[in-house]
This record gives sequence, structure tokens and C-alpha cells, in this order.
Amino acid sequence: MSLSEDYLSEDIHPIDIVETLAESHAWEFDRVTDDQIAMAVEGQWRTYSLTLAWSAQDETLRLICTFEMEPPEGRVSALYDLLNRCNDMVWTGAFTWWADQKLMVWRYGLCLAGGQIAGPEQIDRLISGAVMAAERFYPAFQLVTWADHTPESALKVAIAEAYGRA
Repeated sequence: MSLSEDYLSEDIHPIDIVETLAESHAWEFDRVTDDQIAMAVEGQWRTYSLTLAWSAQDETLRLICTFEMEPPEGRVSALYDLLNRCNDMVWTGAFTWWADQKLMVWRYGLCLAGGQIAGPEQIDRLISGAVMAAERFYPAFQLVTWADHTPESALKVAIAEAYGRA
């Protein structure tokens, strides 16, 4: 049975779908408001904080995936260089670093203009894509900020997405 078959109504709120997905994956979550949910998703490198919020005004489901990062002052310019290089390698979403909050952030906005409805498979892919991007580039961020690697050499560990199982 596909995830879509669990939903009979086309008018289901996208955050309701996210909540159901969080329950099915056994992720910790908090329904902050009717239009926002925060959750923790365990990755290989760390636990990521995800927030999804629905904006009816611009008909966009916004996703923010964060993890703490506090690079040494002397490595910030190399981190920004690395961020630009990482963002050139991805097609959905983008990384940014919020210095004041000391957070690395993956952001994505799913536009659902014209009354479009996001299905559970689409939202599940949105969430897994965010975690996969964070997992893919996390080692490179660590190498640049803490091991004094150049952005070019650090990106060598950020391989393309793996398919299949070992």
C-alpha cells in the first residue's frame, strides 16, 4: 500500500501529513501550531532538527533542517566558500549558515500555488532529501572548520548519493 492510500480526503493539511509521517517513522515531534511542526530525525552523523511550516499566504510548505555548528573565527571564510561549492552540487534546497544562532541550515520551499496538494510521498521525499543533504556534506563541513582542509579537498568526501545496499 502506498502512503497516498492512507489519505482519503484531498483537503488534508500538509502539516497533518507531516505529523502522520513523523509518527510512522517514530520521530520525536512537536506540533508547534496548526501550520508548523518541529521534529528530530536521527542521521548517521547526528540528530537533525527539522521544522516544516505551511504558509497559506504564499502557498508554500517550508522546510528547515538544522544542526549546531560553531566554527573557529579564522575558518568562517573557508566555510562560506564551502557552502557556495556545496550549493552548486545540489538541485533542491540550499545550505546557509546562521552565525547568530550557530546553526548550519538546509532550506527548501515547496510551492503549491493554485490549490495544489502535496502528497505524503512528496513530503516524505522532501524530508529524506534534507537529511540526505545534511548527511552528505556534514563531513566536509567538519573537515573545513576543524581540520583546516581546503573546501576543494573537503568536498572529496561528499560523494554523490549512493544507491543500493552494501
